[in-house]
Amino acid sequence: MNEVIAPSAVAQDIAGRTVAAVVGILAVANVMSNRVLPAALYVPWNFGVAVLLVVLARRAVGASDLGLGEWRRGFLVGMVLVVATTALLLLGLAMPSINKLFEDRRVDSGIPTLIYQALVRIPLGTVVLEEIAFRAVLPALVAKRFGILRGSIAASVLFGLWHVLPALNINKVNPVARDVFGSGVGGKTIAVVFAVVGTMVAGLWLCLIRYRARSVLASMMGHLATNSIGFTIAWFVTRT
Repeated sequence: MNEVIAPSAVAQDIAGRTVAAVVGILAVANVMSNRVLPAALYVPWNFGVAVLLVVLARRAVGASDLGLGEWRRGFLVGMVLVVATTALLLLGLAMPSINKLFEDRRVDSGIPTLIYQALVRIPLGTVVLEEIAFRAVLPALVAKRFGILRGSIAASVLFGLWHVLPALNINKVNPVARDVFGSGVGGKTIAVVFAVVGTMVAGLWLCLIRYRARSVLASMMGHLATNSIGFTIAWFVTRT
C-alpha cells in the first residue's frame, strides 16, 4: 500500500525545494549584476529576478505569507520609517564625527545621475529585489517548516552574504572605510566582514518591521529611505 503523505508534509517539501531554487537564482543574480551585466541592465535584470522569485514562491506559500497585502497598514508604517530615517540621517550629517561617512566616490556625479540613482536604480533595482527576496520570499518559505523567527534569521544571514561582492571595493570608494579598516588585504577582509554583519543585523530589523506591519511595503519604504535619502545627502556632501 502506498504511504499517504500529509498535506503539511507535501507543503514543506515544496517549500524546501523552492528555497533551494531561490538561493540558486539569487547566487547567479548577484554575480550577474555585480560582475557581468552592464550598468544599464541593472534595473531590468533585478526587477525581473524579483518577479521570478514571487512566481516561484507562490507555488508554496500564499500572498499574505509573503507580505503582499495590508498595503494601507504597510504604507502608514513605512511613512513613519521614512520620517524617522530622514531625521536620523540629518542628525548624523550635523555631527562632525559621523558626517564623513557620507563621503563616497560612488556619488561623485551630476544631477541626472542623482535623479536616476535615487528614483530609479535604488528603488526598482535594489530595494524591490532585496525586499522581495530577503523579507518576503525567503522568510516565508523557511518559516513554512521552521517558524518565522528562524525564517527571518536564515534570510538575514543570506542578506549579509548577498553584500560580499558589493563590499569588496568599499575601501576604495569610501575614505572613512579606508582609514578605519586599512587599504591592504587584511583591511579589505575586515571591511567585508563588517558589511556582512551590519547588513545581516539590518536584515533582521527589516524582517521585524515587515512582520509587525504585515506588509513588505513597510520594509521597502524603510529600505528606500535609508538608501535613496542617504545617497542624496552624500551627493550634496561631496559638493560642499
